[in-house]
Amino acid sequence: MTNLEQTFEPRFSVQFSPSTFLMRLGSREIFVCLDFRKRHYRVNPIIDCSTGIQAGHLEILLFRKWLVILSKARW
Repeated sequence: MTNLEQTFEPRFSVQFSPSTFLMRLGSREIFVCLDFRKRHYRVNPIIDCSTGIQAGHLEILLFRKWLVILSKARW
């Protein structure tokens, strides 16, 4: 079952925008937002993967614009 929320999650340290959303799929979370951080390295134009700010997170940057964060859900 999917739980779709339109709330701001401060643990990801991202700014709130209308295009931000969080999906929970069982024990996993998928957080999608516009990327606002300045990258100090060359970014792949289509998809770029890196470790997240917090342990256990995976960040995927799509088309240099959308940031997708995959993590374990916290209750």
